[in-house]
Amino acid sequence: MSLGFRLLGENDPVDLAAVAEFRRAYGSPELGSVAVILPAYREVESIGDVLREIPGTVDGRKVAVLVVVDGPDDGTSAIARALGAYVCVTGTQRGQGAALRLGYRLAIAHGAAFLVSLDADGQYDPAELPRLLAPLFADEADFVSGSRRLGRDETTDRVRSLGVDVLAKLLSAIAGAKVTDPAFGLRAMTAKVASSVKLQQPQYQASELLLGAALGGFRIAERPATIRRRTASSSRKGGNLVYGCRFVGVILATWWRDRQPVSAGWHRRRR
Repeated sequence: MSLGFRLLGENDPVDLAAVAEFRRAYGSPELGSVAVILPAYREVESIGDVLREIPGTVDGRKVAVLVVVDGPDDGTSAIARALGAYVCVTGTQRGQGAALRLGYRLAIAHGAAFLVSLDADGQYDPAELPRLLAPLFADEADFVSGSRRLGRDETTDRVRSLGVDVLAKLLSAIAGAKVTDPAFGLRAMTAKVASSVKLQQPQYQASELLLGAALGGFRIAERPATIRRRTASSSRKGGNLVYGCRFVGVILATWWRDRQPVSAGWHRRRR
């Protein structure tokens, strides 16, 4: 099925094989209004706890969960299926961005109107989903990101924390809008955002998505949220210097690719 979207990778053989296997397993399910997409690479130790925390409904709307296993399966898929999640396994590790892109594609194809991205390592609190989805349900925003600067940061890496502030200032200057946390893993958006923003990054996709949405004229908002300390897996995006350099590279590449006058303002309301 061709979606006609700008979700690159529609013709990628890994994506095509994963989608075909998903449909053999599930047919053509209707996911409902809200879909939570979790990219997972060797998250067998944490995926169960994360899934148990995701609410079954938000504001009376059913929440479906889609776990995209990025690469060889270590047992993550079995746990996810046992807990009622839909599962898509790629068999080839490509990175979080590629897994999310595939998840967005599947969720939209199967009826989701609102998409939530959530890491499978337990750093983000699924109980905060209603806060992020509320502006979308009220048609006050098209894209909502959690922010540790407006909420709470329980991590202890001071260098990474400083980097968040530096990157936020850079992204704010490029986007022409106030951004306090450009790398938060808990985000919510309409299907239109996910199907309109060009998604190419295989790994560092947070800045590509946020900046692409801002440059595309979508209404962007932040809400207070919590980032927790890791209890199981460790970051696979490299050390602080590597992470920072690559993150900046994605910001600049996305700006150069998508630069155009911003036609919608930044809306941020604390709650």
